[in-house]
Amino acid sequence: MMNEPSRPQLVGEHSSIVALRELVARVGRSQASTVLIYGETGTGKSLVARMLHAQSNRAGREFIDINCAAIPAQLLESELFGHERGSFTGAVSRKEGLIEAANGGTVFLDEVRELDPVMQSKILTLLDTRRFRRVGAVRPISVDARFIAATNKILLSEVKAGKFREDLYYRLQVIAINIPPLRERGDDIFLLASSALAKYNAQYGSHIQRLDPEVERIFRAYRWPGNVRELENLLERICLLEEGDCIRPCHLPARILRDVERLSDAQDDAVLPLAAMNGHAALDRGQDYHEATARFQRGLIEQALASCQQNFSATAERLGLSRHALRHQMMKLGLAASQAGNDAGNA
Repeated sequence: MMNEPSRPQLVGEHSSIVALRELVARVGRSQASTVLIYGETGTGKSLVARMLHAQSNRAGREFIDINCAAIPAQLLESELFGHERGSFTGAVSRKEGLIEAANGGTVFLDEVRELDPVMQSKILTLLDTRRFRRVGAVRPISVDARFIAATNKILLSEVKAGKFREDLYYRLQVIAINIPPLRERGDDIFLLASSALAKYNAQYGSHIQRLDPEVERIFRAYRWPGNVRELENLLERICLLEEGDCIRPCHLPARILRDVERLSDAQDDAVLPLAAMNGHAALDRGQDYHEATARFQRGLIEQALASCQQNFSATAERLGLSRHALRHQMMKLGLAASQAGNDAGNA
């Protein structure tokens, strides 16, 4: 007896991901005909689409993944709807399109924003009537499928800019699902890294089991513009090329180290958040702006330290600074880091 294929899984325990899994389960079981998935590049839009399919009553049927940005515009209509023999030069036989092949299953239109105006109109007609025509055909064909679309852009902004049909936007967004970027998922990055390392260790025979503490700090600080896909690609490369059981800073690309260093320098030079001010730093006689600002910053830090029982980490969090940035500010203002208690020694 063959084992059933494992269902796609969304790894993570951050509250946003727990809520997302619950929403996907509800929507997957529902009869909603169209779903629109928002998410930055690499967040897992295709994975969420496959989860929706796997949890629906269409799970045993076809899941057709169509990247609207990857198929040339002049070929897209034929790829989606098929064509009749002789309908254009090179059409030597009838061809079934991807929409027809998905009958009873799910169609995933990835990067739907990339559809040109003509195809937007044809997709709108398909969603409204559940019927389409092959290129060169006279009679329409009916199709029973769920349609899931995805985009890394805010479609409403595209509508206002005249780049996307308003009626198609509202037709697609019966239910909208938003996938948070990796940088907003806290410690999920380490769960994802562990999962990816297990996969690539098995695939390539490597033995990497852990991250150096400095690498953990870098992973937390880095913005991950490519999100989960960028993290997985990085770990796959390391498993392929590096030896040992630990990922160290020397294994990371220089661009990541530069970006994190640049961010750290920006934090070090930042003025303490103005939103934290409870009052105004009045000028004493003989003081200029810089002296008054420094006096206010010293008082703000001392007040935060006192309210946090001299706990350095809690103080940094309260002020909206990293531990490193707070230590830098205290040294610049002539405040002894030792007054923050034992916790300061680890800053």
